[in-house]
Amino acid sequence: MTLGIGAFDKFGAIRLSYSLENMRVITGTAKGHHLKFPKGTRTRPATDLVRGAIFSMLENIAEDWSQVLDLFSGSGALGIEALSRGAGWVDFVESEPKCCAIIRENLEKTKLSGQARVYCLSVRKALTILDKEYDIILMDPPYADRTIGDFITQLAGSRLVGNSTTIMITHSPHLTLETRYASISQVKEHRHGDSCISIYRKEARP
Repeated sequence: MTLGIGAFDKFGAIRLSYSLENMRVITGTAKGHHLKFPKGTRTRPATDLVRGAIFSMLENIAEDWSQVLDLFSGSGALGIEALSRGAGWVDFVESEPKCCAIIRENLEKTKLSGQARVYCLSVRKALTILDKEYDIILMDPPYADRTIGDFITQLAGSRLVGNSTTIMITHSPHLTLETRYASISQVKEHRHGDSCISIYRKEARP
């Protein structure tokens, strides 16, 4: 149990450590599979508890899981969890080549590579390349990035977001997101330890 990432301060700096060697798929067809995590990068993983909270929220909001986009993918844990739970297809976007290789390895390990594609480029570049509408967009950006709101605005106005798209964003509790970006509005927010989970849609539900 040597690799650890822990709580973050308001600047996104690591303060504590706990093991990530047991990071695994929580439920579904790939339940229990251990996922590899890239060492020596600034990637911050969503823990099992946070991922569990994310998908509990999504299952109560999103009806269609046919097309999923995982931005700032890291190890691919969020997108792989979505596939395990029945998503039809996931596009992964990650700028770090080392992480891209690990996403592909984790997809092979979980036997889900036939339902996914990995784009090894920046998320901003991805917005100019991807040309389809997604049912669910997962975003786990660096907590230290204080300009993430600008990217959310850009994403909200892109062709990737339709009237029924559900957008999930994790962020530091020290970074307050706006309740509205362009055409999308926040419909739910939940704090889970050192992470906040915000859900946005074009059409807020009662």
